[in-house]
Formats: sequence, C-alpha cells, structure tokens
Amino acid sequence: MSTRPAESQSQQSGHQSDGSPRIPSDEELAQMSTDDLVDLGNRIDDIEVVSSRERFPVPGTRAEKRAERQVAGWFILAAISAIVFIVAFIAWPWEYRSPTEEGAWIYALYTPIIGVTFGLAVFAVGMGVIAYSKKLLPEDLTIQQRHDGRSPEIDRRTAAARLVQTGQQSGLSRRKLIYRSMGAAGGVLGLGVLVAAFGGLVKNPWKEGPNSPLLVTDWKSKGGERVYVRKFNGNARDIVLVRAGDLEPGAMETVFPFHASEVKNPAVFEEFLVAGATGGQAVLNEEDLVDPEHVAETVRSSDSPVMLIRLRPNVAVIKRAGQEDFNYGTLFAYSKICSHMGCPTSLYEDQTNRILCPCHQSQFQANEYAKPVFGPATRPLAQLPIAVDDLGYLYARSDFIEPVGPAFWERNS
Repeated sequence: MSTRPAESQSQQSGHQSDGSPRIPSDEELAQMSTDDLVDLGNRIDDIEVVSSRERFPVPGTRAEKRAERQVAGWFILAAISAIVFIVAFIAWPWEYRSPTEEGAWIYALYTPIIGVTFGLAVFAVGMGVIAYSKKLLPEDLTIQQRHDGRSPEIDRRTAAARLVQTGQQSGLSRRKLIYRSMGAAGGVLGLGVLVAAFGGLVKNPWKEGPNSPLLVTDWKSKGGERVYVRKFNGNARDIVLVRAGDLEPGAMETVFPFHASEVKNPAVFEEFLVAGATGGQAVLNEEDLVDPEHVAETVRSSDSPVMLIRLRPNVAVIKRAGQEDFNYGTLFAYSKICSHMGCPTSLYEDQTNRILCPCHQSQFQANEYAKPVFGPATRPLAQLPIAVDDLGYLYARSDFIEPVGPAFWERNS
C-alpha cells in the first residue's frame, strides 16, 4: 500500500484535491511539450474528447491523393482567377465607349470581367479551405463548456499549443501539392488586392508640373486657340456649338469643350461658324478634324462636363470674390463634378436656383457662386469663366482657376 500523501497523489495525476486541474508554474510550462500543453488545456477548459481519428490512417493512399488533388484544384483555380483579374485590371480597355462606337462591347465587359475573376478567386480560396477541413483534417468530436470574459494567460498558451498541434496533425507540411497551390493562391490573390488598391497610383500625376492632369482640364487652351462651348447631341464626333441665345431663362444644358485647333482648315471652321450664326446648315465632318477620336474623348473625359445655366432676369446674384466677371449676363457655367465625392450634379431646380447632386443630396446655390447650402459638400462648384465672340458663340476665357471635383491635399481653396 502506498504511503504517499493524498495531495501529492492528486498533484501527480494533474488535479488538485478538490478535483480542479492543477496549474503548473511558469518553469513547468516552459518544459512542457505541445501534447502536454494540449492535454493541460483540455483539462483546464473542461474539454471532453469524445472521439478522434485520422481521415487517412495510412498516409499516401489513392483516396488521400485524390482528396489532395481536389483541394489543390480549388487553390489552383483561385491562383488562375487572380492572375486573370490582375491582367484584366491592368490591360483591359477601360476607357468609356458609347454604345454606337467601335469597341463598346469590349469596354462593357471590363467591370464584369474584373468582378467575376476577383469573386471567383475569393470563392475558390474559401472552397479550398472548406474542402481541406472536410477531406483531410482529423475528425474530432469534443464537448466544452463556454465561459464569459477574457481568458487567462495559461488558457491562451494552451489554446496556441492546440492550434500548433492541429497544424501538425493536418499533414499540410507533407502534402506539397496543397501547400504550394495554397501558397500560390494566397500570394497571387494578395497581389491582386494590392493591384486593385494601388493600381491607380502607378503613374505620377504630377510629372507634367502645372499642366498635370489633376490641375487642368480640357477647357485649357493649349496654344492660344479659342475653346468653344459645345453640346452633345448623341454622337461624340458631331460638333454643335452653343450660342448665347440658345438657352431660355431658367434652362440648363450640359456642355463640353471644343478647341478651334481641332479643325484642319481654319477657313472651313470660319465658314462653319458664319453659317451657324446666320442660320445656315454647314457642318463639320470627321475628315475636317485633326483627331476625331480626341474630339470624342473630350465628351467622355471625367472633368470636362459643365453645367451651363441661364438664370431668370429677376434673380438676385451674389458673386464669389475674384470671380465677378466669370459669367456672361445671366449665363453661368459651373463644373458638373460635385465637390464632395465627384458625382455628376445633373439636376437643376429653377424655382430655387439650386443645383442638386443625386448621389449624396448635396445642394448648391446657382445664383450664389454655386456655394453648398445642404448636404455633405463643403466647397462651391468650380466656376468656368465664359464670354461670347462676335458671332454670338460662347467660349471659355480660360480653364478653371481651381481643381474641379473633390478635395485633395494640394488644394488651396
């Protein structure tokens, strides 16, 4: 018969005299193996292991190899999808094309292509993880009582050991096909996320100095030529210029820039202007233009649209300091790009003289230099200085004197 004290026997068995698990010292914890820590954690957390068995007790069987290939197939699919996403994001034609233009169907596929490939990559990674856990991880059935509050240090140590043991039992290190395909899927998918997040920052937006894209628009005269106000009639290559009397009081029209230098023959352009001013039918054809594609591009450019508004004669006007002569009579031209998030401020309410942005409901007072009066926008819409030539055509006296659209850190207004 043993003469060992009862307390000593209980400590050796891992429990105290009251039946609760004995908590080892820090020195004892440091000397314990992973299996010892897992066993201790089970006892501390009151976990009962009902059953535990390997999926494939004999490694390397045909069934195990088949399961590995199925799991690896999902990760390979994820890697391929992520590669296609990256290539499409960078190389697919993304510039806007109207439905009547050549290549419109290719442009229309840009968003579906990058959406489907990125979604498929994420889906395949998730399916690969699920398939791995169902087909290859050991089958364990355990029961545990839950507790409230933060776990003590010993619980966190034993939980970490349990995770390490699970990784060891998973056999991932010996399943090279899954290990490599999972790494490829995770790496390429992670690269895809970085490309999507920082792809727009690859080009230096300031390399052209004061002529950098964020500081100028197509309303800027490139060589001293006149930039006329043009409206869009459904065909980006048709040139329809706007005259001061074209808008009725209280009316609004979206207009775009047209550079006089876009016409090959100045005499042809002069004939076109005179005919339009006198009620003639002269038109400019594509063969009259230096670069018809560039003319069409100005309509698609994100910072080109301008709201041309003609206020009623009895409306009181408050002008912004330094911009007192930007209007022509009751005609005012404001950037259509909202100063909040860049949405198109495409609505105008004549009774209140308010410009409305449909995205986040910002409102701007058209007769008070388009200052924000409601919603999240905090800056007025940029105003375009306009004038009228001898034939009555509207033109831009200069580009905007401030960046259009939302704020950015170099902005000084």
